[in-house]
Parts: sequence; C-alpha cells; structure tokens
Amino acid sequence: MASTELAERLLARDRAAVPDALNLIDDRRPARRDESFALLDRLQREVGDGGALRVGVTGAPGSGKSTLLDALVRALRRRERSVGIIAVDPSSPKSGGALLGDRVRLRSAAGDPGVFVRSMAARDRLGGLADATFAGVEVLCAVFDWVFVETVGVGQSESEVAGLVDTLAFVAQPAAGDLLQFMKAGIVELPHLFVVNKTDLGPAAERTAAELQAGLRLGEAPEDGWAPVVLRASARDGGGVDAVLEAMEAHRRHLEATGGLKERRRRGRIAFVREALVRRYGSYGIQRFGGREKLDERLGAAEGSSAFRLVRDVAREIETALAEACA
Repeated sequence: MASTELAERLLARDRAAVPDALNLIDDRRPARRDESFALLDRLQREVGDGGALRVGVTGAPGSGKSTLLDALVRALRRRERSVGIIAVDPSSPKSGGALLGDRVRLRSAAGDPGVFVRSMAARDRLGGLADATFAGVEVLCAVFDWVFVETVGVGQSESEVAGLVDTLAFVAQPAAGDLLQFMKAGIVELPHLFVVNKTDLGPAAERTAAELQAGLRLGEAPEDGWAPVVLRASARDGGGVDAVLEAMEAHRRHLEATGGLKERRRRGRIAFVREALVRRYGSYGIQRFGGREKLDERLGAAEGSSAFRLVRDVAREIETALAEACA
C-alpha cells in the first residue's frame, strides 16, 4: 500500500490501517524507508501539535504499571475514548523481538476495537527506546484519542520517555524502599504526576505518598509552571483512577494554555534526532560536522520534516564532512 493512501486512512482515523503503518515504519529496506518518511512527514504536518493526549507510564518493576494502565483504559472506554498503547519491552536475545509480547495484564484490550496494543522491543537501545517507538507514537496519535507508552521499568531512560510524551506519570509501589534511589538519580524531577498504586494496602501507601510529596517540596520550581501532583489509586478496586485521568487532562490543558505543548513536542523531536546522531557518529563525527552548537542550530531551523527524515538528512551531511576530513 502506498504511503499516500495509508496516510489518508490514518488521518481519517481508520484503525484498520494502524498495523500496516507500524509494519511500514519498522521495515528496514531502503525503498520502504522512503515510503515511511513520506508517511511520517504527512502525519507531522497535518496532525501537528494536536492529536491524541500522549502519556508515558513508567516506574519500577512490580509497581503495577500494566494493571493500573488496564484500569485507566477501562475508565477511558467507559467515556467512549479510543486508546492506543505502545508497550516497550526488553529484546529477545534470539529473535530481537519484544521479549514479553503483548501484555497479558491489559485485559481491556481483548476484543475491544477501541483499544490497540503493540509491543515494541528496545533492540540495541540499552536502557532506552527503539527508534520505531517514536514513529509508532506519531502513527497512533493520528488515530486514537489517548496514546500511552508503557516502559517495562528495567533500566529504561525516563528522560527518553519524557521527551516522547506530553505527560509523564510515575507509578510508585508502597513501601518499596526505592524512593531515595529515584531522588538520587534525578528521576523525580521528570514526571508531571506520581501515582501511588495499591492504595488498598492502607498505611504503607499513605506513607509513600507523604514521602513523595516531601521529596517534591525539596526540588526546584518547575520551569513550565506545572507543580507535579501526587495521587493515590488502586488498580484492584478502581479507586482514584478517574482522578488520575483528570490530572492528566489538566496537565494537557495547562500545556495548551501556556503554549508549552508545541514547545515540548519540538524539543522532544530535536532531542531524539540529536541522540540518534550522536549514537551513530560519536563525538568525533559531531565535531567534524561543526560541533554541538552547529548541530543544534541545524536541527532548530528544520521545519516540516519528520524526526526520522531529519536524522537521515543530517546524517548525510555528517558523512560528507567525515569524507572530506579523510580526503
């Protein structure tokens, strides 16, 4: 299927076109790459800074991310909102594919045409996101009302997820004892809301919420004017789930009112391209191109191209600079 027809179907919110689009952007054959670039460029131009509410869900293993996400999806479906989910999993050492596969705990997706789940492998991105995850979000955002990106929580970079979504939610498990480690790593500076899951555990959940609130008061005031909130929820009995959704919607409204949504997405695209180029060419390649400052100027001036096309175009410029250095 040509990218033009595929783009038309996606922009018409045809959910049946989503698997074809995701397969296209994951295809590594050169001819197909041009098709995927054309598709992503079209989606970026026409969806722009609108589209779905993009939410990242992260947290330590065992915190109940998938179970809470399932509860959030069920609540959204009761509101007649469609939902797309990308679950980023570790890679299989044999196949290179997603190790966990589609999440069995996401029961809300079973047989519901309003919910789409795709597992994506981290591949060679140790602790990070596969490149296809970024493109996959663009595809889902053209079709669904809400898009979630769930990380498996093992060594994945919260900063990468934060650059990909509008709202980052951190799921904390009561009495897990890992709050101090998160604070040391600077992770608590990134989320826009914290959800203490399993509040049916009682006092332990209350203590964890209090610790989070105390820790947040020690941090610097956020640049965008949004003060992170700490919420309590129980995926088991559904308590607090609606409040979590309302907080996510409130953050989206805040971004739109302050002009932060467009800037956040712009910075996310630039950060993705910059990291991809540094990973590919190293500090030497960036230096031959003219250094970080020139690279940032080049990326900041680019408009109308998808992040993936920008990676390809600037990569060619870097390779030309490297060839001239070796001549």
